[in-house]
Amino acid sequence: MASKLNPYIGFADDARQAMEFYKDVFGGTLTMSTFGEYGSGDGPDKDKIMHAQLETDAGFTLMGSDAPEGIEHSKGSAITISLSGDDRDELRGYWDKLSSGGGTVTMPLEKQMWGDEFGMCTDQYGTAWMVNIAGEGQGQSQG
Repeated sequence: MASKLNPYIGFADDARQAMEFYKDVFGGTLTMSTFGEYGSGDGPDKDKIMHAQLETDAGFTLMGSDAPEGIEHSKGSAITISLSGDDRDELRGYWDKLSSGGGTVTMPLEKQMWGDEFGMCTDQYGTAWMVNIAGEGQGQSQG
C-alpha cells in the first residue's frame, strides 16, 4: 500500500454524530470503534468513539475520534480541509451539505478574481472547509 495523507479530526464527544454527518455528505463506508470495544470496560469513555474511518467512493479518507476523559479538546483548530476539482455538481453538493444545518459561511461559494468558484465555511461540528471549483478552461485548481 502506498503512503496516504488524510485528515484526522478530534471531537470532544460528538464524533459519532459528526462522522455520520460526513457520511451523509460524501457517501462511502463508515466504520467506528468505541473505547469500550477496546478495553475501557464500563468507564466514562466506553461509548465514545476511539477511531472512526470514512472511505468514500471518490477516494477520500476521513478519520476522527472523541477525546478520552482527561484529555483537553480544542474545537476546530488551525487546520482547514480543502476540497477542489472541476466537478461543479459534486463540489457544490458537498458545499451545500457542509455549510447547512448549523454551519457558518465565512466566504460564500462564488466566482473569484482568479476565475474559480471558491468559498469557506465551518460545519456544525467546528471543522473548517474550503471548496474550490475550477473555472472553465482552468483545469484542476490547487486548494
